[in-house]
Amino acid sequence: MTRQPHDQFAKQYLEELLTPFGKVEVSREITDEVRQVDILFSPSPSSQAKLEYLGLLGKMTASSCLLEPFRNQPSRTEVRNCILKLFSYFGELQRKAKREKTSLPENNLPRLWILATSASETLLESFGAKLELQKWPQGVYFLHESFRTAIVAINELPVSNETLMCRVLGRGRVQQNAAREVAALTPENPLRQNLIELLFSWRISVERNQEDITEDDQEIIMNFKEVYERERTNILQQGLQQGQRQVVENLLKVRFGSLDEELFGIVEPMLQLPPEDYTRLCIELSREELLARFPR
Repeated sequence: MTRQPHDQFAKQYLEELLTPFGKVEVSREITDEVRQVDILFSPSPSSQAKLEYLGLLGKMTASSCLLEPFRNQPSRTEVRNCILKLFSYFGELQRKAKREKTSLPENNLPRLWILATSASETLLESFGAKLELQKWPQGVYFLHESFRTAIVAINELPVSNETLMCRVLGRGRVQQNAAREVAALTPENPLRQNLIELLFSWRISVERNQEDITEDDQEIIMNFKEVYERERTNILQQGLQQGQRQVVENLLKVRFGSLDEELFGIVEPMLQLPPEDYTRLCIELSREELLARFPR
């Protein structure tokens, strides 16, 4: 069972980002009393360098870890429950090591990352969570080392490419700003297309169940409205350009019987003209005149 609609989005988001780099187990049950970890991640040996693309999230997931995202600030009880899941998993790993007669070094134990949209000073102080600014940015608070746990206050993270993939899981203005940065990513960015496809897929799945849409759903949809609209515009423009290309190619084929290499080479420069201009030129000019007008 998911806590909130955001829980489904966060799981899908983290699963999509991390799957290319290792093994992702969603809603993984841990023995003891049955408890579900939102995300249990174990990076593959070959993914270490590639994880750098994820910035702060890649640094957090460079070794085995548990990820617990929250749409709102978690309560003390919710933080304790997350830690209990971590300790239950420690017990599972220890039993496995005992059966296999292998060691389980302390540094090989997974970490727990609690991804909170915000975390009050009172909450952080109650767990003795402290910043480690010499290694980690503002907003990443570590409990005492033996707990192997950190609370990430997403609203406190510095605005940079390094933190973008974490800030997508924020809320309000934090998520709005992250959405604008996602929309501005270049097509060459290795994460852009996967992330945008995930956002579209999630939105479609939510809107199919109109009666179940919550305020959280609506907020996420509105925060990523610019992403949806910009991508839709890009798709329409690409379709229009492809249609115009087909028109030019067909005009040249009708006029000259076939589209050889030389004629094919002038299609792209002709597309820079308005449709009425390239149509007129295709009809009025000879092959030689067209090739001279649009030299390769």
